[in-house]
Amino acid sequence: MKKNLLFTACCLVAALSVSAQIPALERVEPMFWWVGMHNPDVQLIVHGKDISDRKVELNYAGVKLVAVHKVENPNYLFIDLRIFSGTVPGTFPIKFVKAGEKTLVYDYALKKRDQSPGRAQGVTDKDLIYLIMPDRFSNGDTTNDSFANMRETGIHRDSMFSRHGGDIQGVMNHLDYLKDLGVTAVWLTPAIENDEPHASYHGYAVTDHYKIDPRYGTNELYKKFVEKCHAMGMKVVMDLVHNHAGTEGYTISDMPMKSWVHQWPKYTKSNFRDAADMDPHASPMDVKIMQDGWFDHRMADMNENNLYVQNFLTQNHIWWVEYSGVDGFRLDTYPYNDPAYMAKWAVDVRAEFPRLSIFGETLVWSAANQAFFTEGNTVNRGMDTHLPGVTDGVWKEAVYEALNGHQGWTDGVNRLYSVMAQDFLYKDPTKNTIFLDNHDMSRFLSVVGEDMNKYRSGMAMLMTMRGVPQMYYGDEILMKNYSNPDGLVREDFPGGWAADKVNKFTAAGRTDKENEAFDYVRKLANYRKNTSALQTGKLMQYIPEKEIYVYFRYDDEKTVMVVYNSRDKEQTTATDRYLERIQGAKKAKNVITGETVDLSSLTIPGKSTLVLELVK
Repeated sequence: MKKNLLFTACCLVAALSVSAQIPALERVEPMFWWVGMHNPDVQLIVHGKDISDRKVELNYAGVKLVAVHKVENPNYLFIDLRIFSGTVPGTFPIKFVKAGEKTLVYDYALKKRDQSPGRAQGVTDKDLIYLIMPDRFSNGDTTNDSFANMRETGIHRDSMFSRHGGDIQGVMNHLDYLKDLGVTAVWLTPAIENDEPHASYHGYAVTDHYKIDPRYGTNELYKKFVEKCHAMGMKVVMDLVHNHAGTEGYTISDMPMKSWVHQWPKYTKSNFRDAADMDPHASPMDVKIMQDGWFDHRMADMNENNLYVQNFLTQNHIWWVEYSGVDGFRLDTYPYNDPAYMAKWAVDVRAEFPRLSIFGETLVWSAANQAFFTEGNTVNRGMDTHLPGVTDGVWKEAVYEALNGHQGWTDGVNRLYSVMAQDFLYKDPTKNTIFLDNHDMSRFLSVVGEDMNKYRSGMAMLMTMRGVPQMYYGDEILMKNYSNPDGLVREDFPGGWAADKVNKFTAAGRTDKENEAFDYVRKLANYRKNTSALQTGKLMQYIPEKEIYVYFRYDDEKTVMVVYNSRDKEQTTATDRYLERIQGAKKAKNVITGETVDLSSLTIPGKSTLVLELVK
């Protein structure tokens, strides 16, 4: 897997191999569609041996066959349909006719849209997202652990690169646990099929865009998972990968055309330098390698300038929302995609689902770099990306600096203040997703040296700062490790497997220290869940003095004061400086302990944070 490959030759050989094996009509995608969509047009991708030799025929009231496109590979046809307003849901045959041979028929269904108000409702700053890697959370169905017809078989929990058996049913079995914790939205790393021979448990090497990986469950089960979350008052975020696809997928192993993916004379990896996207002095080749270079040998880089690729991806994502009712999309590796296409994609998807929320993974290193990718042309990019928010990695790094760093003009806690002061760069910073760790980086507890005061302070900031908070599975029970390699931060949640010796989904299975952490997070999360000031309220922050950082979240209902002492030692501070925001309040309630606090002065232990609700 580490050697250079001549991708054009490789793909042509693969195409010949696949062509000899595929049926005459192997698949039609999307498999079905809906009447009454905002965009009346849909493009079907048809795959089958020498399918382009056949004539396409159909006859259904309200459906027009606009065009049939033949491409380089004779195993493909692209069929443009227009579904007029008022078309009645139903099924009709699409015929593939060739003289002297049996006619091939696909019964195509047009369905009625589900207009239930609780579908595609959006994930907002009112929510708390809980990120789960399904393979590592809980094995709820042992019958789907392994399939003989898939390239990677067996369960090997002693290997960080192998499948461990977690699945969608396992997540469903523990939704009560998440609801009790205060979670309001569940984000699964991609559950779409990844039929690669090795280490594709993470889900980011998609091989079938329209199919849930059988080791996780079925399409029907995924839909039931969304419906169960909605019934319990929780939302679902679906993880999408535009930029690349697994090399074992049929559109890669038997490509419709050479331009389906970015081709290079030899294997060329992205330089992963997001600055090339925005650098006014950038080398065009640097930009090309950034955007068109492959992410990995097993992750072919999709050519989003290809209109067929655009239709394939956009329609697939619309299909999943309409089919399952998911509430939001997290967009993987956002900076590596074609900017014009991604802007169009956002417009097209939200035309169908206006409330659907979207946030892109950026993981860049300054607020300006992050803002470059967000909507509104706020940093003179020259275009509107139509991307409402990003994963706010700059905020995360600033929190780490506030917890671990040393005092300086822009260091220590001043870094966090300065990052928040740059919110003017965004059209709406409350749509950014804030987080302390995820599946690609070291666990929060380890980064803060397993210091419980720092842990509590970081969690307090996560639950009280502007934006959409996201936590990573197991943070609430003090799971730890460094991302070296990343499998170390993707360990199984203890208790998710029947053979586990302890079950940390229950208080009895957790240690006293773990229960203390769990209770702290649960207290904050549920307080946030019931406090509009921490969701949609305004934010006012004060320049840190004596390494004490103070900010307020407030609305007409409540004012919450957050005080962080970044020194190692206890400090006492007067509150005269904050009277403009305290507005006459003399007392406050400590949200964690319930104690009443005199606001004339505050005593804060070292590296600790007070979350105080002002008493009017």
